[in-house]
Parts: sequence; C-alpha cells; structure tokens
Amino acid sequence: MSEHPGTRTPSSSRWISAAIAALVLVSGAGLAAQDQKDKDKEKEKKPAPAHKTPPPANKGNNAPRPEAQPAPHPGTPPPNPQAVRPATPPPRPPVNVPNEHPRPAVGTNVNRPAFGGGPRPAYHGPSGTEVRYHPDGHPAVVRTRSGMVITHGPGPVARTEFVRADHSVVVTQGAHWGYVQRPFAVGGVSYVQRTYVIGGAPRAYIYRPYVYRGVSLNIYVSSHYYAPAYYGWAYTPWARPVVFSFGWGPRPWFGFYAGYFAPYPVYAGPAFWLTDYMIAMSLQDAYNQQMQANAAAAAQANAGYPPPAAGGQVAMTPEVKQAIADEVHRQLDQERMESQAGAAPQATPAFLADNSRHVFVVGNPLDVQSLSGECGLTEGDVLQMTAPPPGNSATADLAVLASKGPDCGKGTVVTVAIADLQDMQNHMRETLDQGLAELQAKQGQGGLPALPPAANQPPVDAAYAKAAPPPDPNAASAVSQQAESAVQAENEVLDQASGPSAAAGAAPQSVSLGMTIDQVVGMLGQPTMVGDLGSKKIYSYGNMKVIFIDGKVADIQ
Repeated sequence: MSEHPGTRTPSSSRWISAAIAALVLVSGAGLAAQDQKDKDKEKEKKPAPAHKTPPPANKGNNAPRPEAQPAPHPGTPPPNPQAVRPATPPPRPPVNVPNEHPRPAVGTNVNRPAFGGGPRPAYHGPSGTEVRYHPDGHPAVVRTRSGMVITHGPGPVARTEFVRADHSVVVTQGAHWGYVQRPFAVGGVSYVQRTYVIGGAPRAYIYRPYVYRGVSLNIYVSSHYYAPAYYGWAYTPWARPVVFSFGWGPRPWFGFYAGYFAPYPVYAGPAFWLTDYMIAMSLQDAYNQQMQANAAAAAQANAGYPPPAAGGQVAMTPEVKQAIADEVHRQLDQERMESQAGAAPQATPAFLADNSRHVFVVGNPLDVQSLSGECGLTEGDVLQMTAPPPGNSATADLAVLASKGPDCGKGTVVTVAIADLQDMQNHMRETLDQGLAELQAKQGQGGLPALPPAANQPPVDAAYAKAAPPPDPNAASAVSQQAESAVQAENEVLDQASGPSAAAGAAPQSVSLGMTIDQVVGMLGQPTMVGDLGSKKIYSYGNMKVIFIDGKVADIQ
C-alpha cells in the first residue's frame, strides 16, 4: 500500500512587489521566532509521546464541536445510541518504530540488505525456492524448500499456506488466525471442512470443491438450514423501522473506523440489520488482527505495521450500504433455495452465472492490479462486478465502491482473481449465517420484532454436515506452529535471494510467445503497470512491455 502523503505548504503569492515582500518576510521572521518560543514553552509542559505514530484525525478534543440541533419532531425515532462516537477516541494500536515501508515481514534479518528501491527480477533457487517481488521491490510471494507459500499483501501480517502429505492444508495469518482444511466425502460427493482459528477459538465450516475454467474453488455451503418461514421473515421489510443498538459504541475497533462505517440509525428490515452486522464483524476482525500483529512485533522487536490513518478514511455512503443490502437479499434467497433442495448445490457459483451486479465485501487483505499499477484492498472494502468475466479469463474487473484508504480509492477499476472473489462470497455467507443465528436469538429484544411461531424454529443440520468429521482439535497448535516456522523458512530463502551468488546462480529469464499471464508473472513478478484493452493486455516491466492476446504472449516490445 502506498504511504500516506504528507501535507504541503502552499507557495507564497508572487504578485506582491519585491520591496513589500521583503518587509513581509522580515516581519514574518520575527513573528515565527516568537511563535517558536511559545511552542517550546508548551513542549516543556507536556510529556513526549511514547510513539511516533500520527494520532487519528478528526477525533478527540480538537475536533470541531457540533452545532446545536433543533428539537426533534414528535414521533421521530430516537437516535441510535451506537452511532454516538466516544468523546475520546480509542488508542491507535501501538508500534515500536515508524513504518518505513508498507510491507509486513514474516521474518527479519539485520544482516540482509533492505528490500525496496524499485522492481526486482524474480528469484528461482534450489529445491523449488522462489521469491517474487512487488513493483516497489519488497517480497510479494516466497516459496520455501518445504513448499510453503508465504504471501505479503497489504495487511499487517503475511499469509502462509502449506499442503501436508495427507492432502490437508494449513493456512495462517499470524499465530492466532488461520484454518486447517481437510477433505471428506459423503455418498460419493466430495467436500472439504475448514476448522478456523479466530483469536484462538475454533469454528468449523464446510465447502464443496468446484473447478471453474481450470481454477479450483471451494464454495461455502451452510451446515444447517432454518425453516422457510424464517428466511421469508428475514427477506421481508418490517412493518415499521426499528431502532436497535448493537452496543458497539465503546469498543476500540468501532471508534477507529468511525470515519468509514456508521450503523443505520434505524432498520427498515432484517437485511439492513444483517448488512451492518456483516460489515462490523469484518472490521472488528481486522482490528483484532492488527492488535495481535503489533503485540507479536513488539515481543520480537520487529517493526510494527500501523493501520491506515483514520483521517484517510472515506465514509461509506448510503448508496454503497444499499448495494450491500441488495447483495444480502440475493444471498438470503440463495440459501433459502438451497435449504429446499436438501443437498449442497453443484452448479456454477451464482456470481459467475446470473449476470447480476454482485457486490463483494473484502474479507482478507490482498493486492490487486489497476490501470495505475498494484494497489491494496483490506477488510471491509467494497467492490462491485459490473459484468461477468470473459469466457477465457480467470480474473474479473470490478469497481471499488468504498475503500478505507487512498490506495485502491473509490472508483478505481481493479482486476481480481475469481478464486479471491469466491473467498469474499464465502466470507459473506459465513458471516450472514452467524448473523441469522444472532438475529433469531435476539428477536423480540432491544426493539427487534418477535418472530412468528413458524419462523421461530431451531435450524436443522444438513445431511452432509451430520456425516462430516468433527472439528480438528489440533487446529490452533497447527496454525501457531506454522506461523512460527515460517519465520526461519522465509529468512533462509530471502537470504539466498539477496546473496552475492543469487544473480550468478539464477536461471536466465526468457519470455516467449504463447506463455500465459501466470507464467510471465511467475517469472518476472507483478508488472509496474497494466493496460487492459479487453482481450489485449499490456504488462509493463521497466523498459519492456509484454503484450497478451486472449491471455497469451503475442508480442514483446
């Protein structure tokens, strides 16, 4: 992600005559000197800050006071208590040293030359080791001797993935978040189960494998389904708007993202309640991961990775939230149809087949390509698919509807892998199922309407869920152990890639006609700029341009 731009002092007016300008400068110098003395005195009265991270903007005692508001009209619903921001913002997650570059490190080695400074060629070492770099020169993907893949995205921690000998998969994002994936079959139908570890607590989900244009996807399926009347109740607006407070006001994550997300003051129906719930859970998980990452960095004396400054957040508009609520309606309807079928769906994912303008809420940080080059998306950012992907493509173009930072700003068109879009859809369905359970538990409380008897029935487990293995009891230890072992494994590969023998020992790089985009990116890394002309794409690598037609190299300039 790009660093936050500093403020610029406007230049002096040039139309004043030289003589008057000189007098102004002399007078200004005297005033500046006096002002500096006053500031020095004030500094002597205040203790020095513990860290150099900038304070959140537009929060705290210096924020402008709101103007007096007229008395509400009789009958107007009272304000939502959770929308009232705390007078004093929560503390920023602590860091040890200023963030010098926006790339988190799994491992650090003080004897290794610093990364950065511009594009670097991909490194291919012995035993399948490999390093691909971001356009700024920092590691993007590292493959270790054991086959572990370590990916550095825009988030506070790197992602590690390792396929074990029994075909189970361990994925981590830090020592306290990740999952263990295991295959199983029911009645000749293949499924996979993921035991997630979120903040140390296990949680199991089920997915069905599906191959789309050669891309392997795992599609979330609900482990249990509710009565049809409950889905109908959740889909239909309430008779009158409801005032409800989730109680998020005093929580640190809520104050930190105050510039980006605000709950509805009233809820017109369950879909809007579920929309706020889903966005909030994404932001809360992101904040908690950040805190854990900074705590781990402090313990290991590594550089911290501060989140984007609050002042850079652009508020999510009502139109964007309406688009998310429309997508919630689609997902509720899809789950209702699946519940009636009585079996996990086997068709192509709906977002790839129904030509709807599907909306995606980012569930995990990732780097994507735009016309301006690489940019980063983080949890809670919102994308919309404007057209289905071309028939021969494993990626799709989406518009950024809302973003917390300046990197992939609102209105940017980004190219996202279909597998990543499926992960976003999975995250939405998983969170909606949690929300449906909480909504049913809270019905009739806090202002929420009571459920009709036909809808107030416990969910029924799906047949494939009954036959699934129990959650992996060793998932938490597997996640923490892999996150720890990734530090040394990555250091070994990065030391090789930075050593004096790396250039001499590396195999010569040769791009040839007919190579795919993935093959070129695997060899040269991500391009510094991408020109997307439909079936024709231009990848720029410094002075070299690689031209693809229908996904294959057609020319090199």
